[in-house]
Amino acid sequence: MGFKRILWSIILILLLTGIFLGYWFYYNPYSEGERKGTLIKISRKGNVFKTFEGEMWLSCRQTVNAEKFLFSIGTEVVADSLIKLQDECVQLKYKEYRLSLPWRGDSHYVITGYERVKE
Repeated sequence: MGFKRILWSIILILLLTGIFLGYWFYYNPYSEGERKGTLIKISRKGNVFKTFEGEMWLSCRQTVNAEKFLFSIGTEVVADSLIKLQDECVQLKYKEYRLSLPWRGDSHYVITGYERVKE
């Protein structure tokens, strides 16, 4: 009787630890923020899960060595709006996760909103 109880306790502890780690690494945002720059590319890609991926130069002016910001887009509504804003200056709101999920996109950065920047 004692061995079964210990075994079930160990299984329960391992299960709860697995659930906690899954939440911590995949669903708990590590950071939230905003980035401003020129939107250069939005594409839909993936073998099984089709997700929207994008690239942005972290500068609204044309510079030679602008840093690229790679991101995934959370919803199709936001992706459709951003497709229309390519080659324009935008400010993107994002959540950063510790690890990515196949149905959420390739990047750890997931865009949750945007705002067009007027210069």
